Amino acid sequence: MTHKRGALIVIGGHEDKEGDKLILREVARRAGPNGKVVVSTVASSDPDEYWEIYKRVFRGLDVPHVFHLDVRDREEARSERKLRVLDDATVVFFTGGDQLKITSQLGDSPLYERICQIYQEEGGTIAGTSAGASMMCETMLVRGDQEQSARVGAELVMAPGLGFIKNAIIDQHFAQRGRIGRLLGAVAHNPRVLGIGIDENTASVFEDAHFSVIGENAVYVVDGSTSGYSNLAELQQDHALSLFDVRVSVLSHGDRFELEERRAKGSPEWEKRREPTEVVA
Repeated sequence: MTHKRGALIVIGGHEDKEGDKLILREVARRAGPNGKVVVSTVASSDPDEYWEIYKRVFRGLDVPHVFHLDVRDREEARSERKLRVLDDATVVFFTGGDQLKITSQLGDSPLYERICQIYQEEGGTIAGTSAGASMMCETMLVRGDQEQSARVGAELVMAPGLGFIKNAIIDQHFAQRGRIGRLLGAVAHNPRVLGIGIDENTASVFEDAHFSVIGENAVYVVDGSTSGYSNLAELQQDHALSLFDVRVSVLSHGDRFELEERRAKGSPEWEKRREPTEVVA
């Protein structure tokens, strides 16, 4: 049996649900003409409301089969009845809320194993917005200071995620909530890990060894592997963080980032304009 890894659609939150629905339209496209989208509201404190919203949107985008994965405690994550909701799923979509609910209730459960199988072996798509974006990585940001400069000793709470994305940490609602300081702080803790900040109504689509950007705003990539100095382990608490020679890339709709090379590339149209023009004598 040939296994085919699918795609990850990582959304910064507040994606458009009333206008052209560019991001959710891409999620629906990935489902396929006879596909099935399963909406997981495990992160939400009001799962029924979230389900009604996304059910309306995906059915309006002509997804033929839209189902609700409603998991409210860890025991349900072991339920055969809940597991059957994922039968024939081509997209699993995680709503916003609290990312710790996702990991604590689904981690190392039959539901989690089935979702991994859909993505890693069946070519399915896993999508998530807000909290559903944060949980995609091996390590996820849970909370931390924002709207200010990063500081030594500042509270920065991280926890294990579901691990679909390796060697990266994701922050969402990025520019809208002034989260550059806390993402820099997270990268300073381990410069091996890329920091990826995703704005609202914007998404990173991970396929193979790259991601591409769709949506209204920007995606920021903080690469600490180039840094030569940090004062993180040298000073007392509440001193501003120093972090030298970090490389920051800002990507917008159509741009892509090569994860192995750690290099941003422009949209195909921009790359075409960069190609040398042949001069005919």
